[in-house]
Amino acid sequence: MVKVRLARRGAKKRPFYHIVVTDSRNARDGRFIEEIGYYDPSREITEAHVLYERLAHWVSQGAQLSERVEKVVKAHKKASAAAAA
Repeated sequence: MVKVRLARRGAKKRPFYHIVVTDSRNARDGRFIEEIGYYDPSREITEAHVLYERLAHWVSQGAQLSERVEKVVKAHKKASAAAAA
């Protein structure tokens, strides 16, 4: 099964995450198919970066979003819309 999930990067106690598309059997920080964004929990959600076209493509192909990725994408869309208005 293909999943869209977070891959951890960054230093100890200073996490930084890449949003990646991967096979669910791979390790959290292991091999991935495509990187479609990044998220830094220590910064504002508006500073996250998500390639929505690629996310939509993978979801249409049957990829499942992890719970945390769903929350990040939803919060980013909401914050971006509020900042644009």
